[in-house]
Order: sequence, then structure tokens, then C-alpha cells
Amino acid sequence: MDINTMESIIEGILFTMGDSVEPGKIAKALEVDKSEVIKCLDSMMKRYEEENRGIRLMKLDDSYQMCTSPDIYEYLIRIAKQPKKYVLTEVLLETLSIIAYKQPVTKSEIEKIRGVSCGHSVNKLVEYNLVTELGRLDAPGRPMLFGTTEDFLRSFGVSSIEELPELNPVQIEEFKQEAEEEAKVALNI
Repeated sequence: MDINTMESIIEGILFTMGDSVEPGKIAKALEVDKSEVIKCLDSMMKRYEEENRGIRLMKLDDSYQMCTSPDIYEYLIRIAKQPKKYVLTEVLLETLSIIAYKQPVTKSEIEKIRGVSCGHSVNKLVEYNLVTELGRLDAPGRPMLFGTTEDFLRSFGVSSIEELPELNPVQIEEFKQEAEEEAKVALNI
């Protein structure tokens, strides 16, 4: 494999992966020796800097990553939108809790538990990528099933839903009673 082809492939791999990649993995994909890949990466890193390119290759421990040149940071700020900061209201947290503990769950099941419509809340949680559509329930109307995402796990610092705190049965009963009382007040019973 000639050097131009190798550089092109490496550049494509690093661009697509986004994160750092070990030279050994690249070598395996290219079916070449790891030392050839390292030599190629070092050459690319030097050339990008000498040519004052908008991208750079960074060496991070034993891996390499494509990143933006620090020289163009101020221009990126001018054009890039600031990331949205999502606020999880009490309503969204309640809905998210129900989905996390009952998944896969339909909107009607969530509404039955909360006692109010949840369409807006579920849509917001999907927009925030904390909840996703998992498919459809094999029942009349084929309602959509919802569950949590990897972003949910990352946001709450757990590696799986099994790590969520266990619910206290006494507390669950208290919540049910509070919800029933609130429903009665709302209905003026």
C-alpha cells in the first residue's frame, strides 16, 4: 500500500471515529505493521502543523485523535451554536423515573401512573435523548414503547438500569396515596 493511500485511509478512520484510536487497531484494519502506521501518523501530524491546517492530529497516551487546530477556536465560537442546557423539571423527572423503572412502557401506562397526560413530557425526554422509542406493543392500536438511552445512563452515572436505586415499597404506597388524594382534589371529590 502506498503512503498516500495509507494516509487517506488513516485520515478517514480518525475523522469518522471522532475519539482517539490506537495505532494497533489502525494497523490491523490496514493489514500493515503497527510501526508503519505510527510513522505515517507522525508524518501526518508534522505536515498538518507545517501547513497550518484547520485540523491537527494529537497523540493522547498511545492513541491518536483528529481535532481542530487551536488557532481557529475563535472562529468556531462565532459560528457554533452554544449547546442547549436541558432543564429537567419535576414533571419531566417524574415521567423519566416511571420510564426508567417500568421500561418498556407505553404513554398510556405512564399516564395511568401519573394521572395526567404525558405526551409533552415524553416528547421532551426523547428530544433530550434520555428516552427513546423501543418499538410497538403487540396490542390493539400498537402503542409505542419507550425506554431509557445510553445518555440517560451517562447523565445519572450508572452503567445499566439494574444499578438504579431500589424503590422502597412503603414509599411507593405513600406516593400512590398522595397521587390519589391529589386526583380527588383536582376532581373536587
